[in-house]
Amino acid sequence: MGLSLSEEPTLSRSGHDRVAWRRDDAAWLNAAWERARVLVVTPDYSAPVVETASGPRLDLRPSSSVPADAERYFLGVDGETPLFAVRAGRDHAHAASDNLRRAERTRWADLRSVGASLNDLDAGLLTTAAALARWHDRHPRCSLCGAPTVLEKAGWSRRCPADSSEHFPRTDPAVIMLVHDGGDRCVLGRQASWPPGRYSILAGFVEPGESAEAAVAREVAEEVGLAVSDVHYAGSQPWPFPSSLMLGYSAQAVGDLTLHLRDGELADALWVSREEIRRGDVVALPPPVSIAYRIITDWLDAG
Repeated sequence: MGLSLSEEPTLSRSGHDRVAWRRDDAAWLNAAWERARVLVVTPDYSAPVVETASGPRLDLRPSSSVPADAERYFLGVDGETPLFAVRAGRDHAHAASDNLRRAERTRWADLRSVGASLNDLDAGLLTTAAALARWHDRHPRCSLCGAPTVLEKAGWSRRCPADSSEHFPRTDPAVIMLVHDGGDRCVLGRQASWPPGRYSILAGFVEPGESAEAAVAREVAEEVGLAVSDVHYAGSQPWPFPSSLMLGYSAQAVGDLTLHLRDGELADALWVSREEIRRGDVVALPPPVSIAYRIITDWLDAG
């Protein structure tokens, strides 16, 4: 049974144009900054969100309301409006007078908590900004010589002054797969650190020299001891926690369907039916912001 996502996963949505060729154009970027709308990203990767009649929206600020020396990343444009993200403390987000009158309707939220409720433009901006911020935080030094690096290309690379090497944002491919029995059951597992009762589909990183499809088979065998066939791609989603690209699949278990927790990554795994998932008294599903939620609900709708 192949599975295709019925709609784009939450964090795969985007409404802005990245105009990547502008990242080297210092004159254009300086002029764009003067008329830009800016997303403030705090050290814990939260951003200001304002509640509106149509739902939460990112509270984008004029560039004049944020510190001039704050680290900034060029995200792209929305029509003629340049869009930047800046790293700053929460106290700077309410600096402008026109924001102070909206303070009671503004809250701080991270991507996990608000991503599923944002529109396409805001979801794409916050996903990109969080991914860039996490990469910069984790790669302050050259991986070749260890020297401190400097930000370049409007936040899209870092250069080492010591050896002139250039370093680009990292994305780690990972597979996430719904394993089914060809009928009405699928495998769900849980990690010990998750909230009580929460289960999700299986997932793991693609290893060097390995195809995504091979990673699906290996991870399923390692985590629950099953062999699989009919591996089908369903869709993808960026997952900047800190730097993954989730590649969604479905696969059918073959042979012995007994589950064996082999590698210690899961605290529990079980076969569950569509009816048991729908009832909601056996497992709690992952949050709607994740591609796992979309894959599971699409499988439910297909049966």
